[in-house]
Amino acid sequence: MARDVSRQVAGWVRADFGLDLSTLDEAAHGADEHARLWRARTSEGARYAVKLSGGGTPAGLIVTAHLAAQGVPGIAAPLRTRDGRLYGDRDGRRLSVVPWVSDQRALDGPMTEAHWHAYGEVLAAVHAVPVTDELARALPAGGDGYPSIVAATRDVAGRLRDRTDPGDPLVAELAATWASVADRVSTLIRGVERLAAARSGPAVVCHGDPHLGNLLLGPDGRVWLVDWDDAVLAPPECDLMFVVGGVLAFAPITPAQERTVRAGYGALDIDAARLAWFLAVRALDDLSDWTRQALDRAGSPDDRATAARIVRGLVSPVGLVTLADTALRDLDGRRLDGRR
Repeated sequence: MARDVSRQVAGWVRADFGLDLSTLDEAAHGADEHARLWRARTSEGARYAVKLSGGGTPAGLIVTAHLAAQGVPGIAAPLRTRDGRLYGDRDGRRLSVVPWVSDQRALDGPMTEAHWHAYGEVLAAVHAVPVTDELARALPAGGDGYPSIVAATRDVAGRLRDRTDPGDPLVAELAATWASVADRVSTLIRGVERLAAARSGPAVVCHGDPHLGNLLLGPDGRVWLVDWDDAVLAPPECDLMFVVGGVLAFAPITPAQERTVRAGYGALDIDAARLAWFLAVRALDDLSDWTRQALDRAGSPDDRATAARIVRGLVSPVGLVTLADTALRDLDGRRLDGRR
């Protein structure tokens, strides 16, 4: 079955992009439920990332094409189809092709000091690109979906409250996990609703998800920022929250690494309220979404177990829920100090 799909996709790539692929191997990593990614190679040895996306919008392709055209480093520009488009239409999905720039994810390491510095340089260059009318039309405003995220969090909390299922131990485990962090979740919800106006600020192009899993490493300290499906227009804090602490529980960024990223970025003035707000929104979104996937009995046991493991990481002492809770409490503490 997988071989038949690969042959079909290779045929689409040939028809749409004029590329004859000799190999097409599906890549396993990635959290997008609506996308499939293949590592492809031509007989001449050129390598490409072939992606079939069933959700979202083509905004990520539009923004990477624009950034690459502006000379922003660390951006792999998508190939154009035979008729000049950024993707092909296949069964209601988008077929895109991008050069495969590296096999080495920053998440898997090792990152040198030069890589950390380049990470900051790439983020700064992205944020410095002027917002054109095309980008303004294509990119949503970062954080605008927060009411639905809050509603989804409350829905999952309601489903898990006092719920046990002897036939499904995972449900009982998730219910216990949510009960243990109920106060923190409530703090995040209140903070997101109370500080919603604080998210406003200078709107720049943001990747929206620039964690180390979306950063690829090359020789001589070179890096590439990939997977732009969550690109938005937002204040820089929308991206910079991934530098302050690192967001990923299993890959926290050390103070020394953060300093190196900041040195690469240049002049940097992080607004504490905006940073706390974006952290809290992301924490609620990740917590509710991964819990939903863990609860989905239609999913495979392995996928559900992976989702549950991610939920445990989110609420761990170094997890995003904890980071966001701490940021909100620190913000409140600074305000009290200011009043005194």
